[in-house]
Amino acid sequence: MDKVVSSAREAVADIPDGATLAVGGFGLCGVPFELIDALLEQGASELTTISNNCGVDDQALGVLLYAGRITRTISSFVGGNKELARLYLSGQLEVELTPQGSLAERLRAGGSGIPAFYTPTGVGTLVADGGIPVRYDAEGNVVQTSPPKEVRRFGDQDFVLETALTADFGLVRAALADRHGNLVFHESARNFNPLAGMASTVTIAEVERLVEPGEILPEAVHLPGVYVQRVVVVGDADKKIEKRTTRPRPSAAAPAAAGTDGIQES
Repeated sequence: MDKVVSSAREAVADIPDGATLAVGGFGLCGVPFELIDALLEQGASELTTISNNCGVDDQALGVLLYAGRITRTISSFVGGNKELARLYLSGQLEVELTPQGSLAERLRAGGSGIPAFYTPTGVGTLVADGGIPVRYDAEGNVVQTSPPKEVRRFGDQDFVLETALTADFGLVRAALADRHGNLVFHESARNFNPLAGMASTVTIAEVERLVEPGEILPEAVHLPGVYVQRVVVVGDADKKIEKRTTRPRPSAAAPAAAGTDGIQES
């Protein structure tokens, strides 16, 4: 089956208001920028997003936040986004905070048909005991908190029950795809992308390069095409960097601190 569609706009055209989206990426690495921008143009609102973070100011999912399209997010990291903090603390955004590893496993479980699992992560904290602010009102008062979760003892250790996550649509970015939807991710851009894809009813992949079926070795596939419904080729666009840190190169003419034999003294 040829799953290639002609544009990002076409790929996201049927995402409705109120949809739940699982979105790949870690910071700005492996983020499906083209699909997010197309969704911004499409106009869907009252969205719930499941992602490692909810973008940064004016980039990635941040563009949907600034446009007021996201009303709830399930994330593990919400720092680095001033608009998210403003919306959260003013009662315009619900935030469900989940430990990063638990978030990954909740998505994997959802894609595997596993309803819940036990993990030691969060035992003895608000993650298990409940009480993390989920929603504030306009005056900054907490009006909803996370509920307590089941804790069960196995052997000599306590574990907390975490439920699986699934989504209506998954938005992912891959380096390579074939027309059947088999995906390969480049190095660390693999991050949450396979998990977001497998946990979603309809997964849409923006890809840098398209090949014919059979050109990707079976053992090289990171997300099988059975999980992917649409593929759109976006090319190798300019990659965004979240925080660029540089230092000046040392001058070749600068004299080195050295002894009489030219060997640096300690």
